[in-house]
Formats: sequence, structure tokens, C-alpha cells
Amino acid sequence: MRLSVLDQSPVSSGSTAADALRETVALARAAERLGYSRYWLAEHHGAPGLAGCAPEVLVARVAAATSTIRVGAGGILLSHYSPRKVAETFGVLTALFPGRVDLGIGRADGASPAIAAALRDGAENGADPFGRKLATLLADLDGRATDADAGAGTVAAGVERPDVWLLASSSDGAAAAAAFGLPLCFAHFISTGYGPQIVGRYRSTFQPAGAREWSEATVAVAAVCAETDAEAEELASSVDVWRLASEDGRGPVPSVDEARARPRTPFEHAKITQNRKGLIVGGPQRVADALWELAFDFDVEEVVVLTVCHDPAARLRSYELLAQAFELTPR
Repeated sequence: MRLSVLDQSPVSSGSTAADALRETVALARAAERLGYSRYWLAEHHGAPGLAGCAPEVLVARVAAATSTIRVGAGGILLSHYSPRKVAETFGVLTALFPGRVDLGIGRADGASPAIAAALRDGAENGADPFGRKLATLLADLDGRATDADAGAGTVAAGVERPDVWLLASSSDGAAAAAAFGLPLCFAHFISTGYGPQIVGRYRSTFQPAGAREWSEATVAVAAVCAETDAEAEELASSVDVWRLASEDGRGPVPSVDEARARPRTPFEHAKITQNRKGLIVGGPQRVADALWELAFDFDVEEVVVLTVCHDPAARLRSYELLAQAFELTPR
């Protein structure tokens, strides 16, 4: 089985967003060395605890700092942007880093309504249906755009198209991936219910498009791995507290000591229990077994792992232990 990385560029308490971005680049280099297949950069806005608000910039930085691992957005929140601009940006990226760029597209806003409105800044197409914007983006990437779509001509003549993925946490997103003939990454760390059934439906309704004649799916999973189950549980305790806030309002990731000192209401205890359904925690064997089980349930050959820890060294060690457990081939 292949393993890949989804990085939200978390900001740890006591550090800065600049620190988090430097840690992202360092982790990407390590992931390539360890044998991970892809390195995807997430997009979030208005969250002080997540530094990755411009994945296209991070894709360029990470790709320049590595040489073989595939690098991409996981994903671009298309609702905020002009499809033509996204196509041009990723056309440039694929020209700079041929054969290595993935363009993951997300359907969600990933921001509060006020921030989403600021990102669109009154753009008339900000309210366009997602399907229409996605169709325009794909036409631009393929050089099929017309004046009525988004301007005549090929966006990147002579440049290969990036691999376009659709990221989804619901049946609606999976249905869009099937209708447009796109590979699907299902966000198990967001939605733990009915994922295998949704991916199965995606496969059964998949419509071939262009050169892609068959469906392709992977699953994104949150995990914290350490030398022992007890150590992993300790690391995850700070993530439990951090995830109590909504994603667009999360501050920096607290340390284990800060998390221990924070009082929790009965409601918050219940929310932590609920959130744990989307987080795998344990030593290498426990986490590896859980990932294999999910891969079997989803019938996929690749799992994208999201790990958040207060300590960057602990986050790196988590990925190192998983690479060892799955016997990834070091580069």
C-alpha cells in the first residue's frame, strides 16, 4: 500500500506561522526521503492555528525543495476563485515541475461567511454553482475554453495538465467526481459515516472522461503515531483540545501541558469522544492495523495521512514510524 501526506501547516502555541511554514518544507523533504508518494497542502482561512492559506505558493516551495515526490493542493477551494486563474496557476506549476503536480479541488468554503465574502471581493462568479466552475476549470486546463466559458485559447499550450482530484466528505462531492470523471479523495478525518458506501457509489457511477477510463480513489485519514500507545495518547490529548474549536476558528495547537490544564465541560468531553472517531491514535502496530482496515473497507491502495502534533519533532516521528511499519522504500 502507498502512503501520502496531507499537511495543514499547523501552528504550535509559542511559535509563529512562519515557523509552521518552515516545518512544512522540512517535513516534505523528510516525507520524500521516507518513501511517501504525495505531499498535499491544505487551504484554510481565518484560522490562527493553520498557516496554509495559499496552497499554490506552498506547492511551488515544496516542489522546489524536493525532487521526486508528487506535490499538490489538497485542495484549492474553487468557490472563492476564478477557474481561469486556478488553471493558469497550475499550468505554470506543471511547467516548472513536470510530472509531479496534483490539483486537488475542494467544494467547501473553508472559511467563515465574512472571510469567504472578502476572498471573493464582490466577484460576480463567486456565487456560480460549483459544477459550472469545475467544468470551466477543466475546459481551461484542457485548452477547450471558449469566449463564453472563460476566454478563448489554451491556458498552457504545450504544458501537460496537472492530475486533477476532487476532495469530498459527502455523497455530493463524490457524485461530482464521478460525473466529471475525476479521481476522488474521501476525507475520512472529516466524515466517518458511510465513507466506503459513498466511494462504492462513486465507482459504480463513474463516467470516463478524456484519457481517464476508470475510477481512482484514495482516503485521507487523521492519525497520531508514537513509539507506544501511551505516548501517542498523550500527544493526541492536545489535538483533542485543539479540535474543540471549529476549524475556521482554531488557534495554535496547545502543548500537552496546556491541554491538561484546560478545564472541559461535559459537552466538550462528549465532543472529544465524537471527534476521536476520525482520529487514529497509537503505536506503530495499532495505527498500521487501523490504516490497513480502512484501506480494505474503502478498497483503496493509497492512504493520505494527516498528522497534527504540538511538537514538530513528534509529528515527524509519527510519519517515520508509519513509513517503517509499512516498509516504504526510502528514496
